[in-house]
Amino acid sequence: MNGKISRTLLIETPALPGNLGKVATAIGMAGGDIGEIETVQVGPTYTMRHITVQVDNQEQLGELLEVVRKLDGGIHLHAVSDDVLRAHEGGKIQMVSKNPIRSLADLRRVYTPGVASVCQAIKEEPEKARIYTSIGNTVAIVTDGTAILGLGDIGPVAGMPVMEGKAALFDQFAGISGVPILLNSKDPDEIVRTVKNISPGFSGILLEDIGSPHCFKVEERLKKELDIPVMHDDQHGTAVVTLAAVISASKSAEIDLREAHVGQIGLGAAGLAICRMFMAYGVKKVFGADKSEDAKERLKQYGGHVMGTLEELMDQCDIVIATTGVPGLIQEKWVKPGQVILALSNPKPEIEPEAALKAGAAYAADGRSVNNILGFPGIFRGALNSRSHEITHPMLVAAAEAIAGCTKLGDLVPHPLDPRVHSVVAEEVAKVSFATNKNRYDYV
Repeated sequence: MNGKISRTLLIETPALPGNLGKVATAIGMAGGDIGEIETVQVGPTYTMRHITVQVDNQEQLGELLEVVRKLDGGIHLHAVSDDVLRAHEGGKIQMVSKNPIRSLADLRRVYTPGVASVCQAIKEEPEKARIYTSIGNTVAIVTDGTAILGLGDIGPVAGMPVMEGKAALFDQFAGISGVPILLNSKDPDEIVRTVKNISPGFSGILLEDIGSPHCFKVEERLKKELDIPVMHDDQHGTAVVTLAAVISASKSAEIDLREAHVGQIGLGAAGLAICRMFMAYGVKKVFGADKSEDAKERLKQYGGHVMGTLEELMDQCDIVIATTGVPGLIQEKWVKPGQVILALSNPKPEIEPEAALKAGAAYAADGRSVNNILGFPGIFRGALNSRSHEITHPMLVAAAEAIAGCTKLGDLVPHPLDPRVHSVVAEEVAKVSFATNKNRYDYV
């Protein structure tokens, strides 16, 4: 790399000769080196272009942009993008037709009048919607924008790039159509009511980036009141991949996971779900620590044990997972020889893996490898394939074991872009679903 800064400018110019030259001259006079010029849109009176420029540093970039913004005569700078922003221009997903419509015969077949007979068939046998519409392969990705990544409550629209990313991953790794649903409400009752009202168009609901504690109420109610799979990914997707990682780490450290004492630092949405996942896996002693009394009470209700202090938890537990978002929370002096420590907060962990290992841990890792992408595509593919009405803890445990089974010796988890992993997860989830709900399916 030459150390230069590259940016792409989206510039509108009047559709008159000389305007592009005026822009190019201004960029050159400001010290910018023009690379690619791409015409994006030609309107009746204007042209929109992407113009890629290189500059030496941020200061020069700021001066160049100011020069371009001051150009008159109807020239407008609409956006300045780097590679990541460029990848998001126009969004990352789109809905397209599976059938070409090139003739009146095509039109009659996919729309009127032919479509009426399909509507009638579904009216008489509603389950046929899974065959003759996209409903059977479509999952709603629902957010209220209250817990977007590590950014917090930034609203549903600002969270749309994440929802589009989920949809793109659904498509690539599971062949599922994911549809982002942005809710302009933080009221759990209204969220539940809205999701229930739109649910006929979907065969699954993935709740995403909904904050704690109302995420618990929303998920619990939707699971009870809908007959399609519902999963809050920040809880159970994270828990699945964490369990898979701990299974692999325990093998490396020669620890019997089911007999081990497992400690969870931080009992938010992810932390509580991780505790429940370990208990579902068969771990006999699961401990938790958190400042919130409500969170500790929830852990007790699920069958876990509460620790008074972090020091006590570190001293008592063979395996420690942390999801607090507090960098440096775990002190090196608390590390017990032979421990497995997964400090999963991003971008800064509760303790750096190198520091934990130096202090005596047998295995240590941060959250860079524990990515939910390893879980949710295959989990929903398995649920849809088996026509499950729910996603159960045995299905989630099967997903975690499948991920661990695909992990190479010495690694924490498999490569997230390995398509085989998602296929195996889907297969194992479907097997458990069939085995536990074999009398609940009505195939047509």
